[in-house]
Amino acid sequence: MVRGMGSSDAPQGSGVLRHAPRDQQWVPAAEPDPYAVEAIGQHVTHHFGPISYVWHELASDLVRIDIHVVTPTAERPFYTLVTDGMSDLAMSVPAEANDSPYAELMLCLPADWELSGDTFREDRNYWPIGLLKSIARLPHEYNTWIGLWHSVPNGDPPSPYLPGVPFAGALVAPMLRCDPSAHVIKTESGKDISLLALVPLHPAEVALKVRSGTDALLDALATVEISELFSPTRPSAV
Repeated sequence: MVRGMGSSDAPQGSGVLRHAPRDQQWVPAAEPDPYAVEAIGQHVTHHFGPISYVWHELASDLVRIDIHVVTPTAERPFYTLVTDGMSDLAMSVPAEANDSPYAELMLCLPADWELSGDTFREDRNYWPIGLLKSIARLPHEYNTWIGLWHSVPNGDPPSPYLPGVPFAGALVAPMLRCDPSAHVIKTESGKDISLLALVPLHPAEVALKVRSGTDALLDALATVEISELFSPTRPSAV
């Protein structure tokens, strides 16, 4: 993570999202925004490469979260995954935040990550996709919002996503491996959709964010090479 990429505007507080259980357990998904669907597909193709396939949700709570998949190329030798559907509903963004109420999420996976065949649905391969979907749905589940430098722990206290997976939360961060114009998706209807990256965090990194705030976490992450391209073997920065 490059410290200078937007970190001067990072909030001083922890920005950790915690929410009580929902009262209503299932709400049919909102109708997809056709302008957003078209704009997201064009945006992904323009900035990341041709979309190889899309994972469509068959049953969706609140919003339908599909995922566009761009397979590795010479220019971008890794998978790029981008959500489509989080922006069908507006988030509850406080006025003082001055952020768009619409967002989508993305992350990148190494070229050797198993995303096809019978092993794709195994937890060890699927958990980053599940992470994208769960965080994309979170602001609509709890009438809240997700913006830059928020962190979402996996439970309280945070626990690893899976046994043997040393990550227990995620940081919402700006993309680094693209042109700055990729950070906002613009639709013909006038909707501006923020495209935000998810960066999985080690338990100690989540704890540092909670204890000392965003700036302390970004200072620590500046000591390691980190971006929207997930490195499953990277050591903790703390």
